Amino acid sequence: MRVIAGSLKGHPIVAVSNQKTRPTTDKVKEALFQIIGPFFDGGRALDLFAGSGNLGIEGISRGLEHVTFVDQQFHAIQTIKQNIKQLNLTQQCEVYRNDAFRAMKAAGKRGKTYHYVFLDPPYGKVSFDKLLKELTEHELLEDGCLIICEHTQEEELPDSFERYTMLRRDDYGSLTQITIYRYDEGDTDA
Repeated sequence: MRVIAGSLKGHPIVAVSNQKTRPTTDKVKEALFQIIGPFFDGGRALDLFAGSGNLGIEGISRGLEHVTFVDQQFHAIQTIKQNIKQLNLTQQCEVYRNDAFRAMKAAGKRGKTYHYVFLDPPYGKVSFDKLLKELTEHELLEDGCLIICEHTQEEELPDSFERYTMLRRDDYGSLTQITIYRYDEGDTDA
């Protein structure tokens, strides 16, 4: 794996050294960032189920000002820390070893909000409906926040969900699908 574009273009990213993570391929990552904005003018991101930190690091390289990385695996956390140290990104990152739901609750208590959220849980193991509800419940999303969900093609995510509107859904290969939602603040009387 490597950083594809931006200030860190070409730098390698170390993968987690076990079989419990499934890294986003460079092909999918490149397509994803072309969709959500090839480059950013600041902004904060939450990378849940971060694995090696691949997506968040790519975001920083392309102009995000800060990324919070969360994973519950020890090896993943060690890999993220190694990658951000090698790339001299420690001032732009927070890294937490925690369950995604507890991490969202903790971030909400600290008043954290995000412009981008990367959700790439183990395929078929975590409910996206529950993840989206928790993001809203803990008030973690800025108005207009983009939520990027990586999942199997068999997992059917809705076109809209409460304050979430699907912007795009794309298939990559025979297994992976990316669904991107935009979060809109406002009343939901439905």
